[in-house]
Amino acid sequence: MLIDRMEVTDIKEVAEDIFELKVCGDLASRVKEPGQFVHVQAAHSIDTLLRRPISICDVNRESRELTMIFRAEGKGTKRLAECRQGEELNVLGPLGNGFPIESCKPGGTAVLVGGGVGVPPLYYLSRQLKKNGVNVIHVLGFANKQVSFYEKEFSELGPTRLATVDGSAGQKGFVTNVIEEHDITYDIMYACGPVPMLKALEANYSNKPLYLSLEQRMGCAIGACFACTCQTVDPNDEKGYRKVCSDGPVFKAGEVILSC
Repeated sequence: MLIDRMEVTDIKEVAEDIFELKVCGDLASRVKEPGQFVHVQAAHSIDTLLRRPISICDVNRESRELTMIFRAEGKGTKRLAECRQGEELNVLGPLGNGFPIESCKPGGTAVLVGGGVGVPPLYYLSRQLKKNGVNVIHVLGFANKQVSFYEKEFSELGPTRLATVDGSAGQKGFVTNVIEEHDITYDIMYACGPVPMLKALEANYSNKPLYLSLEQRMGCAIGACFACTCQTVDPNDEKGYRKVCSDGPVFKAGEVILSC
C-alpha cells in the first residue's frame, strides 16, 4: 500500500456521466491482482474530505499508468471529472483482495459478468486471464445504451454480450437473461455489480465456482473504521463479519450475506 501523488495523463467521458481517468505514478507497479481498488482524494475542501474508492480498470506497468472508470454523481466524483491533464491526485492503494485468477486453469473458460460501474475491474481481470491461457466470455449489463461503455474493448479479448434494461443496446433485460438464453457454458464465474445482480447470480449459479466483487461506500478503506462490514453466512464463523475494504472486495459466493 502506498500514498502516491499521481499525475493525470488523460481523462474523457466514455458514456453519459461515465469518465475514464488515467494517472501515472509508482503505485501502478504495486497492483498485485485484478479486482483491487484505490482510494482517491478528490480535492482539498471540506465538501470532499473523504476519499473515493474507485476500482482499477487497467494497469500498464511499463508506463506506470493506471486506468480508472467512475460515474460522476456526487461532489467528489464530479470534482474528479473536472480534472485536467497534468494535475496531480493524492491516491492511496492498491487496496483490498482481488479476483483469484489462479482458480481457472489454462484452457478453461471463465465468464465475467458486470453491471454498470461494476464493469471496469473485469477488464483488467479479462486481460490477465487471457494472458494465462483462459478463454473469456463477457456479459455486461447497463440501464441503457447511453451509459454503456467498453463493449469494443472487451470484444477484443473474447465474446461479449450486452444487456440493457430498456433494450436500447444488446439484449433487453438483465445479465441473467443473457446467460440463460444463450446457454453459456463455463468453468468459473467472476462478477462485479449492484447487490441485486450479485444476489441473482448467487441464487442461480453457485453450482460452479463463483466470485463476487462488492460495491460499497467506505470510510478509511484500510479496515480501521468498520464502515463497510458485511455479515457472514456461516453462523459459526468466529468473527461473524467481513470488511469489504480489507477482506474483500472479492468474496466467494456464500461467504457473506449480500445486503451490505
